[in-house]
Amino acid sequence: MKKLVEEQGEGLVKLMGEQVLLFCLNYIYTGKLIGVNTTCVLLEDAKIVYETGAFNVKKFTDAQALPFNCYVQTSAIESFAKTDKV
Repeated sequence: MKKLVEEQGEGLVKLMGEQVLLFCLNYIYTGKLIGVNTTCVLLEDAKIVYETGAFNVKKFTDAQALPFNCYVQTSAIESFAKTDKV
């Protein structure tokens, strides 16, 4: 039997608790998405990705860990995705 299932949230809200990749105006960020509101998102274990390398490889060529959780303005996010790349 097929049933209609409604999911709570869409977009960034749906990715809460997941490792995400944020393509922003100036930088690329990755980390565990632990907060979302109307103006910003919060990343835990955040990194700035200076060089992605091939997307079919499990590790970024150059991703620098930040020593703090990182807030990113949603107005700067151009696209985003769930990722298993570190």
